[in-house]
Amino acid sequence: MDNFIYTATSGASRSLLAQTVHSNNLANANTTGFRKDFEYAQSIQLNGSGFDGRHLSKTNSASTNFNIGEIVETGRDLDVAISGNGFFSVLLPDGTESYTRMGNLKLDAAGNLTANGFPVVGDGGLINIPEFQKLDISEKGIISITPAGGGEILEVAQLKLVNPDIQQIQKNELGLFSEQDGLVLDFAPEVKLVPRHLEQSNVSTINELTQVMSLTRNFEMHIKMMKTAESIAQAGNKLINSR
Repeated sequence: MDNFIYTATSGASRSLLAQTVHSNNLANANTTGFRKDFEYAQSIQLNGSGFDGRHLSKTNSASTNFNIGEIVETGRDLDVAISGNGFFSVLLPDGTESYTRMGNLKLDAAGNLTANGFPVVGDGGLINIPEFQKLDISEKGIISITPAGGGEILEVAQLKLVNPDIQQIQKNELGLFSEQDGLVLDFAPEVKLVPRHLEQSNVSTINELTQVMSLTRNFEMHIKMMKTAESIAQAGNKLINSR
């Protein structure tokens, strides 16, 4: 019974954790620039007396799929997609930098440029846009405006684009990416943008739904195994008590 119940409990726990990962992917299927997560588990053999037949499931930390999502045209001046590899830089409330592929930029009431509510970092600091008639973001991330009163086109900011080694960054609890050692990444001039476009998430809704359904069946199977283990234990107790 001991081997049986712990094996079933380990498998059920793994299924629940895996469902969390795939459910989060599904919830962000329409989130601009979202990168889906993988879940990993491995079988761990437990040594003991007699035949070593007990294996438990160990869930490893989730990893991220960095495949590029579909890029679609929006026609909006503040929408930009990254062509190929690279990230935008944003500032967290604690003053540290994080990185994102979300290119649906917005201006707050004070003219500060934001991405999903986080201040966007430029090559020279945070970006504030003065009043304008027209705004344009170039393929190199240079923001130009035609002033509100008219006149010549002015370059007002440069987006800080970075191109880290994806093996050295990790996703945080906000869904953004940060350098594993806490380093601030340098501006990468090789990163190019596609103006007036947005990158969709790289989540396949059908695949994620299939995974969730499969994990649900696995969880139900492990619960049945636990109940069977309980029945076996009760039958054993009756045999012992009858002596």
